[in-house]
Amino acid sequence: MVDAVKVALAQIDLIVGDVSGNTAKIIETAHRARDNDGADIVAFPELAVCGYPPEDLLFHSGLRHAVEASVDEIREQVTGIAVLIGFPEYDGDDIYNACAVFLDGKVLARYRKQLLPNYAVFDEERYFEAGKDAAVFKLNGIRIGLNICEDVWGPAPMARSRSAGAECVLVINGSPFQTCSQDKREEAVRKRIEESCVPVVYVNHVGGQDELVFDGGSFVMDANGELAFRARSFEESLDTVTLVGTPRGVVPVRSRVAERGDKVQRIYRALVLGTRDYVVNHGFPGVVIGLSGGIDSALVLSIACDAIGPEKVRAVQMPFRYTSLPPAKRIRWWTPSSWQP
Repeated sequence: MVDAVKVALAQIDLIVGDVSGNTAKIIETAHRARDNDGADIVAFPELAVCGYPPEDLLFHSGLRHAVEASVDEIREQVTGIAVLIGFPEYDGDDIYNACAVFLDGKVLARYRKQLLPNYAVFDEERYFEAGKDAAVFKLNGIRIGLNICEDVWGPAPMARSRSAGAECVLVINGSPFQTCSQDKREEAVRKRIEESCVPVVYVNHVGGQDELVFDGGSFVMDANGELAFRARSFEESLDTVTLVGTPRGVVPVRSRVAERGDKVQRIYRALVLGTRDYVVNHGFPGVVIGLSGGIDSALVLSIACDAIGPEKVRAVQMPFRYTSLPPAKRIRWWTPSSWQP
């Protein structure tokens, strides 16, 4: 009988601080991966329970209690499929960026992030202690190691996983968008694969969080550094990839490799996604935009309409030298009845 693991990559949009909402979404997605896709394990992004990045919320006792209750709820409620979730783990006064694998109420593995980024938009050394140990668990005869995001940007964590017997490594991530971010991620993972000679499953967060946008782009690479799968960017998805154990090692079955689009398309989609989540997650009913008649305000109007729908956008034509209509005839566009003065 061939050893095989069907992995579901849950590239989903989660909200920082909304532990109850995130928990419900994780449980629903796990059940869907089990019932509709027949997956053996479903993997969620980094710090999925509390959302990423939680920043100073981590210091609030309310978040600690909510996260601990959430982890217990997921462990008890999700059955018939292994589930990998990321969460802040509290140990006395220390906090770890951690993850765990549960199956039918049992803990298969726990892991703490070893490399803590502290540059650019990242400030994890302020919040977290670094883990030291590898974590490897066995599922359907295949030994799977765990890493978290920054861990694959340096050689040591994956090397420890390989030394602990991992035949493939599952990495959960909260990697934000930059114009060349997907290239850099895939290059970093390919370098780790060259060193370890094992395939990697990379699951990324998608969505907007204030000034950050997470573009997804989850992927799977084989032990030769070749892409076996890539998810679509800037949208939620639940995709499955099968890992097959062979005498030569674990081999991912090739699946769809989504196109990334050109640079301008990626930037525009990032702006739309960031705008949508900012408006929707804050509960705003819509937006008001003043139009000057120039390119800038026209572009903002286009982004807003693509993000939340034209029925939730009110545009007011402003007096300016590029505005051709006289003041008395300046118009409002897309005014829903609930917004009537």
